[in-house]
Amino acid sequence: MKKFPKDLKEFIDSVDWIFAKTYASTWPHHYIVRENVDKNLFIKLVKHIREHGYEGRFYHKKITYFEEDGMVYWTMGDPVKETIIINRCPKESTYEYRSKHGTLPENNKK
Repeated sequence: MKKFPKDLKEFIDSVDWIFAKTYASTWPHHYIVRENVDKNLFIKLVKHIREHGYEGRFYHKKITYFEEDGMVYWTMGDPVKETIIINRCPKESTYEYRSKHGTLPENNKK
């Protein structure tokens, strides 16, 4: 997996990631919104995730994830022009990790 280039690493470290309060008790994660950050770097980050990431799952949905420095990044798979959010969470908070370790949220276990 190709690491983030310097400009993307600086971008990731400099933006204000928003805590997803709605999912605090089930799927805690943070996100950034395209309109609130540098649009060119946002698009570059989306493309990097998709080009250098791996296919994973969130229950039955296929998602492309990218992992670096213990954090996992993803979008919801819309075309790049329509992608408005990039998400991230620690590896231990991902569906695949939690499923493997038996720590899925009670109300979402399937």
